[in-house]
Amino acid sequence: MNLQQTIADNIKAIREGKKLTLDAAARQTGVSRSMLAQIEKGDVNPTISVLWKIANGYRVSFTSLVEDREQKPLLIRCGDVTPLRADGGRYLNYPAFPFQEDRLFETYRIEIAPEGALSAQAHMAGTEEYITVFAGQVEIRVGEERFQLSEGDSLRFRADTAHGYRNTGAGKAQLSMLIYYTGQ
Repeated sequence: MNLQQTIADNIKAIREGKKLTLDAAARQTGVSRSMLAQIEKGDVNPTISVLWKIANGYRVSFTSLVEDREQKPLLIRCGDVTPLRADGGRYLNYPAFPFQEDRLFETYRIEIAPEGALSAQAHMAGTEEYITVFAGQVEIRVGEERFQLSEGDSLRFRADTAHGYRNTGAGKAQLSMLIYYTGQ
């Protein structure tokens, strides 16, 4: 799967489906017109933060930007997924199961190298995240609250506020993330 081209095609299709010009899309998302144009052409590989800005501005799921809409049923092999990178490659987000209109969730596999971190913007109102740590130690910040999670721990929280993830251990942290859209 060519993730960069998939993202380009999806973002352009969503913008055109909403009948937005690039200027209107830039105002709605907070991403510059030139950056949106480059993303839609497949000339740049956007960061996770830019993709979240676009998803929130268009009021669509993150997965709708990264999913390959042609596959049903969907089998995802680990080696076939290109991760989305943040924090200089220390935070890797592997899209797993994309959002579908008849299912109000999407899932990711996350790997965070030692000292790696990601600060995430608030998602749409009512959005919840479900995190389970499979290896390592992670601090999750939700607003001003901080939660320390170790292997086997899980956390559910409202993700319609700023939040973040940070590896606090010496080894690689591995976790699953499910994002649930309540439809509010």
